[in-house]
Amino acid sequence: MNRPAEERPVERPVLLVVDDEGPVRNQLKWALGEDYEVVEAGSVEEAIAVAAEHRPDVVTLDLALSEENPEGGFDLLDHFLGADPLVKVVMVTGNEDRAVARQAVERGAFDSFTKPFDVDELRHLLGRARALRDLERENEGLRRRLDGDSGLGGLRGRSPEMRDVFELIRKVAPTDVTLLVTGETGTGKELAAREIHRLSDRAEGPFVALNCGAIPAETLAAELFGHEKGAFAGAHQGRSGKLEAAEGGTVFLDEIEKLPLALQVDVLHVLQERSLRRVGGEEPRPLDVRVVAATAGDLRREVADGRFREDLYFRLSVVNVHLPPLRERPVDVAFLAGEFLRRCVREFGRGRLELGRPALAALQHYRWPGNVRELEHRIQRAAVLATGRVIRPEDLELDAASGPMLRPLREAREIAEREVVVAALRRNCGNIARSAKDLEISRPTMHDLLRKFDIRAAAYKNGMGPDDGKEAP
Repeated sequence: MNRPAEERPVERPVLLVVDDEGPVRNQLKWALGEDYEVVEAGSVEEAIAVAAEHRPDVVTLDLALSEENPEGGFDLLDHFLGADPLVKVVMVTGNEDRAVARQAVERGAFDSFTKPFDVDELRHLLGRARALRDLERENEGLRRRLDGDSGLGGLRGRSPEMRDVFELIRKVAPTDVTLLVTGETGTGKELAAREIHRLSDRAEGPFVALNCGAIPAETLAAELFGHEKGAFAGAHQGRSGKLEAAEGGTVFLDEIEKLPLALQVDVLHVLQERSLRRVGGEEPRPLDVRVVAATAGDLRREVADGRFREDLYFRLSVVNVHLPPLRERPVDVAFLAGEFLRRCVREFGRGRLELGRPALAALQHYRWPGNVRELEHRIQRAAVLATGRVIRPEDLELDAASGPMLRPLREAREIAEREVVVAALRRNCGNIARSAKDLEISRPTMHDLLRKFDIRAAAYKNGMGPDDGKEAP
């Protein structure tokens, strides 16, 4: 005869009761013990220790934990929410002043309750808090699963444009081709380069970054190629450069357009011969590195103006990974803002914070000249300066003046229409047929739009295109 399976005990949610009055703690423990695993604390220090050990789901917190500090519970509220933004805290106070209850909620409390309290009403309130906690936990799990498809490492986004970038990186990373990463300042070019390295066969090797525009031209050669002893005044011993330091891995050359012409010849030699000569050296040294270069400018214009070698340009841009500016992917603004805010909450211990509707509207209307980097900095600032749990436009330093610029409606429509056409051309590397298909228009209509806005599709054949809104001559 089969024995019935033993029922597994259902885990009860943990309720932390924080009150300096022992009888109050005992009353709540007795009244709520069937529904919760009740733990208690009578002081700030004890509450912090008990919460760290038991990780409560719900907390009842007495506002006046001592006569010396009648509102000391607010500091403990901030601590609880900083440690676990999803914990639900109900403030218990003998103060009938509604301003106290409002302040508690503004600082992140689920609700407030006044003494003397009705146990049944408090049980109902705690039940609602617990249900919200469970729902938010479930949503957090779903969000994390969704976020798994929303980026590559630190490179994040949900827009179709960024999904195309992720797909391209996944395709080219396992190969050993030289790459050119393009995009405006703040779009995440180094993050893209790091993900290319992480997904490549060179992932176990070093990733070495060098900003060609941040080093004086007279020392850049030694920094890049290294130097031999006595190569110049002060060179008392030989030293390897960034290229040798990246042996077996990837070297990332940012602001490649600022590389002096004389050094461009040497970099071209490295790409062609897989070897280098240190400054002051005679013998070539074999080199096994992958080069990923990046620019925020238009290298083809630099070539046309004689400031960048054409042969080096073609060597670097075997594959172009273009990161679109944030203003061309509004879907990502709210998504990235939410990600940055959650990160700030964890790092700054601010407790629950959310973006209010006016703040979200201001974020969507802003043009983001500094792109993702600027968005991150503004969210960080807001997380530090916000006084309540809801972030306002002024916390972001975005107000009505940051909204859409007022223009004649016809002009505004033409600007928006042109931006959509340019985005389609960049996405399809200047292919008119594919661009027209993406825009759901005919090829003749696409040609009409190109003539209307004086756009040359060929200018976008490498997924780049002019960055100043004007076509190259």
